[in-house]
Amino acid sequence: MFSLKALSLIMLCITLLSLGASLAQATRHNESGGQGGWATARRDSSGQAPDPHRFAKMAIVQIYAAPTYGWKGAVAVHPWIIYKRAGETRYTRYEVISWGSDDKVRRNSNVADAYWYGARPRLLVEHRGAEAAAMIPQIVAAIASYPWPQTYHAWPGPNSNTFLAHIGREVPTLKLNLPANAIGKDYRSLLNPVGLPPSGRGLQVSVLGVAAVTLGAEEGVEINVLGLNLGLGFSPLQLRLPFIGGLGGDNLQKENPGL
Repeated sequence: MFSLKALSLIMLCITLLSLGASLAQATRHNESGGQGGWATARRDSSGQAPDPHRFAKMAIVQIYAAPTYGWKGAVAVHPWIIYKRAGETRYTRYEVISWGSDDKVRRNSNVADAYWYGARPRLLVEHRGAEAAAMIPQIVAAIASYPWPQTYHAWPGPNSNTFLAHIGREVPTLKLNLPANAIGKDYRSLLNPVGLPPSGRGLQVSVLGVAAVTLGAEEGVEINVLGLNLGLGFSPLQLRLPFIGGLGGDNLQKENPGL
Protein backbone atom coordinates (compact mmCIF):
# COMPACT_ATOMS: atom_id res chain seq x y z
CA MET A 1 0.00 0.00 0.00
CA PHE A 2 1.26 3.41 -0.91
CA SER A 3 2.34 4.99 2.38
CA LEU A 4 2.21 8.56 3.56
CA LYS A 5 5.97 8.40 4.06
CA ALA A 6 6.52 7.52 0.39
CA LEU A 7 4.18 10.32 -0.72
CA SER A 8 6.05 12.80 1.48
CA LEU A 9 9.37 11.65 0.01
CA ILE A 10 8.09 12.10 -3.54
CA MET A 11 6.82 15.61 -2.74
CA LEU A 12 10.16 16.50 -1.15
CA CYS A 13 12.06 15.29 -4.22
CA ILE A 14 9.77 17.27 -6.55
CA THR A 15 10.25 20.39 -4.42
CA LEU A 16 14.05 20.04 -4.41
CA LEU A 17 14.16 19.42 -8.16
CA SER A 18 11.97 22.47 -8.72
CA LEU A 19 14.28 24.58 -6.55
CA GLY A 20 17.33 23.33 -8.45
CA ALA A 21 15.75 24.14 -11.81
CA SER A 22 14.75 27.60 -10.62
CA LEU A 23 18.23 28.35 -9.25
CA ALA A 24 19.82 27.20 -12.51
CA GLN A 25 17.47 29.40 -14.49
CA ALA A 26 18.21 32.41 -12.28
CA THR A 27 21.97 31.80 -12.58
CA ARG A 28 21.80 31.70 -16.38
CA HIS A 29 19.77 34.89 -16.36
CA ASN A 30 22.29 36.74 -14.18
CA GLU A 31 25.30 35.45 -16.12
CA SER A 32 23.76 36.73 -19.36
CA GLY A 33 23.56 40.23 -17.84
CA GLY A 34 19.85 40.02 -17.28
CA GLN A 35 19.51 42.05 -14.09
CA GLY A 36 22.80 43.72 -13.30
CA GLY A 37 22.84 46.20 -10.41
CA TRP A 38 19.65 47.59 -8.92
CA ALA A 39 20.19 51.07 -10.35
CA THR A 40 21.20 49.97 -13.86
CA ALA A 41 18.88 46.98 -14.39
CA ARG A 42 16.53 47.22 -17.38
CA ARG A 43 13.15 48.82 -16.76
CA ASP A 44 12.23 49.72 -20.33
CA SER A 45 9.38 48.26 -22.37
CA SER A 46 9.55 44.55 -23.19
CA GLY A 47 7.52 45.20 -26.35
CA GLN A 48 4.64 42.92 -25.38
CA ALA A 49 1.80 45.39 -24.83
CA PRO A 50 -0.18 46.28 -27.96
CA ASP A 51 0.63 49.74 -29.31
CA PRO A 52 -1.94 51.96 -27.54
CA HIS A 53 -1.99 54.43 -30.44
CA ARG A 54 -2.52 51.76 -33.08
CA PHE A 55 -5.28 50.22 -30.97
CA ALA A 56 -6.65 53.49 -29.63
CA LYS A 57 -10.25 52.48 -30.31
CA MET A 58 -9.92 49.18 -28.45
CA ALA A 59 -10.16 48.48 -24.71
CA ILE A 60 -7.32 46.23 -23.52
CA VAL A 61 -6.55 44.47 -20.22
CA GLN A 62 -3.33 42.59 -19.53
CA ILE A 63 -1.67 41.00 -16.49
CA TYR A 64 2.06 40.34 -16.30
CA ALA A 65 4.40 38.58 -13.88
CA ALA A 66 8.19 38.67 -13.70
CA PRO A 67 10.80 37.15 -11.36
CA THR A 68 11.44 39.40 -8.39
CA TYR A 69 14.78 41.19 -8.12
CA GLY A 70 17.90 39.41 -6.86
CA TRP A 71 17.92 36.02 -5.16
CA LYS A 72 14.17 36.18 -4.56
CA GLY A 73 13.69 35.84 -8.30
CA ALA A 74 14.57 32.16 -7.94
CA VAL A 75 11.56 31.54 -5.73
CA ALA A 76 8.87 34.14 -6.45
CA VAL A 77 7.35 36.54 -8.98
CA HIS A 78 6.05 40.10 -9.00
CA PRO A 79 2.77 40.68 -10.93
CA TRP A 80 0.90 43.75 -12.15
CA ILE A 81 -2.15 44.71 -14.18
CA ILE A 82 -2.50 47.23 -17.01
CA TYR A 83 -5.56 48.45 -18.85
CA LYS A 84 -6.76 51.11 -21.24
CA ARG A 85 -10.28 52.07 -22.16
CA ALA A 86 -11.45 52.49 -25.73
CA GLY A 87 -10.33 55.93 -26.91
CA GLU A 88 -7.29 56.09 -24.63
CA THR A 89 -3.75 56.13 -26.01
CA ARG A 90 -1.84 55.14 -22.90
CA TYR A 91 -2.10 52.34 -20.37
CA THR A 92 -2.80 52.59 -16.66
CA ARG A 93 -0.68 50.25 -14.56
CA TYR A 94 -1.38 49.12 -10.99
CA GLU A 95 0.74 47.01 -8.66
CA VAL A 96 1.82 46.74 -5.04
CA ILE A 97 5.39 47.81 -4.20
CA SER A 98 6.91 47.52 -0.75
CA TRP A 99 9.27 50.50 -0.76
CA GLY A 100 9.05 54.26 -1.21
CA SER A 101 5.71 55.10 0.35
CA ASP A 102 3.22 54.13 3.04
CA ASP A 103 0.71 53.56 0.23
CA LYS A 104 1.74 50.21 -1.24
CA VAL A 105 -0.71 50.30 -4.17
CA ARG A 106 1.03 52.25 -6.96
CA ARG A 107 -0.33 53.72 -10.14
CA ASN A 108 1.90 54.17 -13.19
CA SER A 109 5.15 53.75 -11.27
CA ASN A 110 6.62 51.85 -14.21
CA VAL A 111 6.20 51.44 -17.97
CA ALA A 112 3.18 49.26 -18.77
CA ASP A 113 5.07 46.15 -19.97
CA ALA A 114 8.51 46.99 -18.59
CA TYR A 115 11.28 44.62 -17.63
CA TRP A 116 11.11 44.18 -13.87
CA TYR A 117 14.64 45.19 -12.85
CA GLY A 118 16.17 43.19 -15.68
CA ALA A 119 13.67 40.33 -15.78
CA ARG A 120 11.44 39.99 -18.83
CA PRO A 121 7.79 39.68 -17.75
CA ARG A 122 5.48 36.89 -18.85
CA LEU A 123 2.01 37.75 -20.10
CA LEU A 124 -0.55 35.88 -17.97
CA VAL A 125 -3.85 37.39 -19.10
CA GLU A 126 -5.06 39.37 -22.10
CA HIS A 127 -8.53 40.56 -23.00
CA ARG A 128 -9.46 42.99 -25.75
CA GLY A 129 -12.56 44.71 -27.07
CA ALA A 130 -16.02 44.60 -25.52
CA GLU A 131 -15.09 42.00 -22.89
CA ALA A 132 -12.16 44.13 -21.70
CA ALA A 133 -14.32 47.26 -21.67
CA ALA A 134 -16.90 45.52 -19.48
CA MET A 135 -14.37 44.36 -16.89
CA ILE A 136 -12.38 47.62 -16.51
CA PRO A 137 -14.92 49.25 -14.13
CA GLN A 138 -14.86 46.05 -12.06
CA ILE A 139 -11.06 46.12 -11.98
CA VAL A 140 -11.07 49.75 -10.82
CA ALA A 141 -13.55 48.87 -8.06
CA ALA A 142 -11.45 45.87 -7.01
CA ILE A 143 -8.33 48.02 -6.74
CA ALA A 144 -10.20 50.50 -4.56
CA SER A 145 -11.47 47.70 -2.29
CA TYR A 146 -8.09 46.03 -1.71
CA PRO A 147 -8.05 45.34 2.07
CA TRP A 148 -4.34 45.98 2.76
CA PRO A 149 -3.30 49.14 0.85
CA GLN A 150 -0.71 50.14 3.47
CA THR A 151 0.56 46.72 4.54
CA TYR A 152 3.29 44.61 2.93
CA HIS A 153 4.92 41.37 4.02
CA ALA A 154 7.02 39.42 1.51
CA TRP A 155 5.96 36.18 3.24
CA PRO A 156 3.29 34.98 3.64
CA GLY A 157 1.54 38.21 2.57
CA PRO A 158 -0.16 40.50 1.94
CA ASN A 159 2.09 41.51 -0.96
CA SER A 160 1.99 42.15 -4.70
CA ASN A 161 0.60 38.67 -5.43
CA THR A 162 -2.10 39.13 -2.78
CA PHE A 163 -3.14 42.31 -4.60
CA LEU A 164 -3.55 40.59 -7.98
CA ALA A 165 -5.29 37.62 -6.35
CA HIS A 166 -7.80 40.04 -4.82
CA ILE A 167 -8.52 41.51 -8.25
CA GLY A 168 -8.91 38.02 -9.71
CA ARG A 169 -11.43 37.07 -7.04
CA GLU A 170 -13.44 40.24 -7.63
CA VAL A 171 -13.31 39.96 -11.43
CA PRO A 172 -13.64 36.27 -12.34
CA THR A 173 -14.04 37.10 -16.05
CA LEU A 174 -10.28 37.82 -16.04
CA LYS A 175 -9.71 34.05 -15.72
CA LEU A 176 -6.56 34.83 -13.77
CA ASN A 177 -4.17 31.93 -13.28
CA LEU A 178 -1.31 33.10 -11.07
CA PRO A 179 1.64 30.68 -11.15
CA ALA A 180 2.40 28.44 -8.19
CA ASN A 181 5.41 30.59 -7.25
CA ALA A 182 3.27 33.71 -6.82
CA ILE A 183 3.93 33.67 -3.09
CA GLY A 184 1.19 35.56 -1.27
CA LYS A 185 -1.62 34.74 -3.71
CA ASP A 186 -3.20 32.43 -1.11
CA TYR A 187 -3.07 34.97 1.71
CA ARG A 188 -6.41 35.33 3.47
CA SER A 189 -7.41 36.98 6.73
CA LEU A 190 -7.97 34.69 9.71
CA LEU A 191 -11.50 36.12 9.77
CA ASN A 192 -12.10 34.91 6.21
CA PRO A 193 -10.26 31.60 5.73
CA VAL A 194 -12.72 30.15 3.19
CA GLY A 195 -13.66 31.72 -0.11
CA LEU A 196 -12.85 32.02 -3.79
CA PRO A 197 -9.42 31.22 -5.27
CA PRO A 198 -7.49 33.89 -7.20
CA SER A 199 -9.22 32.80 -10.42
CA GLY A 200 -12.55 33.83 -8.87
CA ARG A 201 -14.11 30.46 -9.64
CA GLY A 202 -13.82 27.53 -7.25
CA LEU A 203 -13.03 27.14 -3.55
CA GLN A 204 -10.05 27.94 -1.37
CA VAL A 205 -9.34 27.24 2.30
CA SER A 206 -6.30 29.10 3.61
CA VAL A 207 -4.72 29.97 6.95
CA LEU A 208 -2.90 33.28 6.28
CA GLY A 209 -1.41 31.77 3.13
CA VAL A 210 0.84 29.54 5.24
CA ALA A 211 -1.29 26.46 4.62
CA ALA A 212 -3.97 26.22 1.96
CA VAL A 213 -5.96 23.95 -0.32
CA THR A 214 -7.26 25.35 -3.61
CA LEU A 215 -9.74 23.91 -6.09
CA GLY A 216 -10.03 26.41 -8.92
CA ALA A 217 -11.26 26.66 -12.48
CA GLU A 218 -7.84 27.93 -13.61
CA GLU A 219 -5.62 26.64 -10.80
CA GLY A 220 -6.87 23.04 -10.76
CA VAL A 221 -5.94 21.29 -7.52
CA GLU A 222 -3.20 22.91 -5.44
CA ILE A 223 -1.80 22.39 -1.94
CA ASN A 224 0.17 25.08 -0.12
CA VAL A 225 2.49 24.21 2.77
CA LEU A 226 4.49 27.14 4.21
CA GLY A 227 4.03 29.04 0.95
CA LEU A 228 5.31 26.16 -1.21
CA ASN A 229 2.61 25.28 -3.73
CA LEU A 230 2.27 21.95 -5.49
CA GLY A 231 -0.62 20.85 -7.67
CA LEU A 232 -2.07 19.92 -11.03
CA GLY A 233 -3.84 22.35 -13.33
CA PHE A 234 -6.31 21.20 -15.97
CA SER A 235 -6.94 24.32 -18.09
CA PRO A 236 -4.44 23.82 -19.62
CA LEU A 237 -2.82 20.64 -18.25
CA GLN A 238 0.05 21.85 -16.08
CA LEU A 239 2.13 20.59 -13.18
CA ARG A 240 2.12 23.42 -10.66
CA LEU A 241 5.42 23.64 -8.79
CA PRO A 242 7.03 25.80 -6.09
CA PHE A 243 10.00 28.01 -7.03
CA ILE A 244 9.75 27.49 -10.80
CA GLY A 245 6.00 28.09 -11.09
CA GLY A 246 4.93 25.20 -13.26
CA LEU A 247 5.54 22.91 -16.20
CA GLY A 248 3.10 22.44 -19.04
CA GLY A 249 0.78 24.52 -21.18
CA ASP A 250 0.77 28.32 -21.21
CA ASN A 251 -2.26 29.74 -19.40
CA LEU A 252 -2.47 32.82 -21.64
CA GLN A 253 -5.96 33.39 -23.01
CA LYS A 254 -5.21 35.40 -26.13
CA GLU A 255 -8.29 36.60 -27.94
CA ASN A 256 -6.79 38.61 -30.78
CA PRO A 257 -3.30 37.56 -31.88
CA GLY A 258 -0.80 40.15 -32.97
CA LEU A 259 0.16 43.55 -31.59
